[in-house]
Amino acid sequence: MSEEAEVLFEKRGAAGVITLNRPKALNALTLGMVRLIHPKLREWAEDASVECVIVEGAGEKAFCAGGDIRALYDWGQTGDKTAIDFWREEYQLNTFIKRYPKPYVALMDGINMGGGVGLSVHGSHRVATERLTFAMPETGIGLFPDVGGTYFLPRAPGETGMYLALTGARLKAADAIYVGIADAYVPSERLETLKDRLAGGMPVREALAEVAEEEGPAPLASMQAEIGAHFSGGAVSDILSSLRADGSEWAEKTADTIETKSPISTLVAYRQVREGAALGFEDCMRLEFRLINRFAAGHDFYEGVRAVVIDKDQAPKWKPATIADVSTDEVEHYFAPLGDNEITFG
Repeated sequence: MSEEAEVLFEKRGAAGVITLNRPKALNALTLGMVRLIHPKLREWAEDASVECVIVEGAGEKAFCAGGDIRALYDWGQTGDKTAIDFWREEYQLNTFIKRYPKPYVALMDGINMGGGVGLSVHGSHRVATERLTFAMPETGIGLFPDVGGTYFLPRAPGETGMYLALTGARLKAADAIYVGIADAYVPSERLETLKDRLAGGMPVREALAEVAEEEGPAPLASMQAEIGAHFSGGAVSDILSSLRADGSEWAEKTADTIETKSPISTLVAYRQVREGAALGFEDCMRLEFRLINRFAAGHDFYEGVRAVVIDKDQAPKWKPATIADVSTDEVEHYFAPLGDNEITFG
């Protein structure tokens, strides 16, 4: 496969190595990449010579900065259903990674957001480096924290998952380990050693024990009391009222941040995280496919991408414009079943 291919595959000793190969685009995930990765994972699952899979991003800036939202925007604006195909096949890939029968080692080195999260956090071994910047910033572009966020966000300590869903806060390695989306801290300079050990057939646990280091204190752990006090509210309005009443600089900034996001996205994300706590993984992904179909047919995703990616004026005009303007029926519509169009998993 040529160096220009969007995904590179290599059998390196006992390891199958997948390299996301769009470094100039921060390895943003395309439908073509999904359609290459999924069958290769199936092939390697049946290949006795492949003992583990390693997934990495090309370059030093990003593991994967998310889905190719410009392409999704263009498809959606013209009514092209390829956007729905992307999300369906992406979610099916996420689910296959969650079920993967062999060690799946994600090297989260650099930016990891959106679609990249779906390729990494559901694997059996998630490695964070000093360059990791993790976030689920979707409510800022009129979407919701998908690719399994319904499952892993409610399972973070306390109300940390709700905090991340509503604010899009960025995390470094120690916080990623604290909230349960990474397992080990490995300095980037030791990733090649890790890959060599895995290629040589060393069990993943032993290889990580050789190269991993202490990640240091997690800032979010020290904020657990404040996050829990405010984000345990029974509605988004309760969270905002609690933050505004606090009076601290952190609370004011946090409330301000939430209020810049799409109101419908924020209310959907709140309910999504609450409901996900009681759902298994596949049911979470079914719920997300319902949600993404409604967002793809709505207004705020296209307005968010316009404001952040295309025109870059950072001034989206959300509809409805405020949280108070969103009706209960509007939120309910996003969660309604899709009938014959529900997602299925093979």
